[in-house]
Amino acid sequence: MKRRRKMAGRVKKIIKAAVPTDGEKAEIAIEEADDLYREIRVENVVADEDGNTAKLKPGAAVDVVIEAESDATLKPE
Repeated sequence: MKRRRKMAGRVKKIIKAAVPTDGEKAEIAIEEADDLYREIRVENVVADEDGNTAKLKPGAAVDVVIEAESDATLKPE
């Protein structure tokens, strides 16, 4: 069984690739994260259940999911 946490985020901007063979990145601000660690950058590709891909737009609301196997977690003290 996996344990997960879902956090709200928003796409702040799309960063074009410096090298044409690299993909563009989506910079996502995670609202619940600490100030210094709020932004993450990920490849700007998302897919639905059928495998159809798309790109995120600036300003899009997203969910960021942290997921781990149960044996990789500890119970709160």
